[in-house]
Amino acid sequence: MPEGDVVRVTAQRLDAALSGRVLERAELRWADAGGVDLTGRAVTEVRAHAKHLLTRLDDGTTLHTHLRMEGSWRVARTGSSAAAARGSTVRAVLANELWTCVGDRLGMLDLVRTRDEHELLGHLGPDILADDFLTAPEAGVGLALTRLRAAAAEGGFPAQVAVGGRPAGGVETGPLPLADALLDQRGVSGLGTIYVAEGLFAQGLWPWTPVDDVPDRDLEALLRTTRGLMLRSVAEGVGTVRRHVHGRARRACHRCGTPVAVARANEAPFERPIFYCPSCQKP
Repeated sequence: MPEGDVVRVTAQRLDAALSGRVLERAELRWADAGGVDLTGRAVTEVRAHAKHLLTRLDDGTTLHTHLRMEGSWRVARTGSSAAAARGSTVRAVLANELWTCVGDRLGMLDLVRTRDEHELLGHLGPDILADDFLTAPEAGVGLALTRLRAAAAEGGFPAQVAVGGRPAGGVETGPLPLADALLDQRGVSGLGTIYVAEGLFAQGLWPWTPVDDVPDRDLEALLRTTRGLMLRSVAEGVGTVRRHVHGRARRACHRCGTPVAVARANEAPFERPIFYCPSCQKP
């Protein structure tokens, strides 16, 4: 699943192509929104919130999309062959006189009033890439620490449902591991397996260390370091930043030469692989 850096770059590209321009073509190939006509409305902005994309329109509505595992948005010159948007996997087409944006294999699509965006996103923790993540203590890193501590005190976040990851019923038992807590979007949002693994490696933390065993200063340092890695990816290009552990199972650790290992975080059906160095990140 694309992580926050990919989604932020996608939002930047969509914003550059759509913002301030009137939609001359708008197709929502989605059962719940297929009859909605957005043509004639102007896009005011496209913003990323963690792994979610918000395309806001001048009539006070927002098109919310999520890439999930396979989704993507591509931008093509209007009138070009790439802008034809043919294919059974195309889920949305937004076009103006200059640019056509094609959403392929999107995992979520909702059309809501902009003031109601919280109904879709309110369960999420603070976006680790938000501009004010480090400067808004009540909404940024401070709130993330509060949510992570509260979840650890309860033995975990409430059990998730398979679709959308929204909270529903029951609580996990036992100490809450760092990797599990960071992958769950309700403590801090925007992280996935890549940056959870790389952030933990950078700080020398064993992925299954209980959150309660990590002092606030170290937990905040972990979030700051991980955010820095993601911002570097946004600035330098997704996929260009060197990965030290993720995807490097059985290859030598860049620090100590020990073969990188991989194990599971979370329980089914939310289990994810986490890569780590057994020597640099000891329990």
